[in-house]
Amino acid sequence: MSDANVVKLLQPGSFTDPLTEVLRNGARALLAQAVEAEVAEFLAKHVDLKTATGLSRVVRHGHLPAREVMTGIGPVGVRQPRVRDRGAAAAMASASASRPRSCRPTRGALGAWRC
Repeated sequence: MSDANVVKLLQPGSFTDPLTEVLRNGARALLAQAVEAEVAEFLAKHVDLKTATGLSRVVRHGHLPAREVMTGIGPVGVRQPRVRDRGAAAAMASASASRPRSCRPTRGALGAWRC
């Protein structure tokens, strides 16, 4: 048996043909567009919320690190926008300021304190 008729198979996720790369880039652009539209809708819904100083309470805050989403043509890298609620930090600070210094939050339950 000769090596002339042996065909090496590609590993999953490693495509070399141009059509697959075009599809992957299209999927990446489509996912990015959908995520950006969802974030824009969320921000528009909360545009009337303001902090005590009059700034917008819910704002964009950069992007999370890129991660891969599995699609039918293999993994596609996507960057997720980060949204920040400025009022939540102020609420947590005022809640913790009203407790004695000896109180600490417990690890398991949210909002539970151990004094």
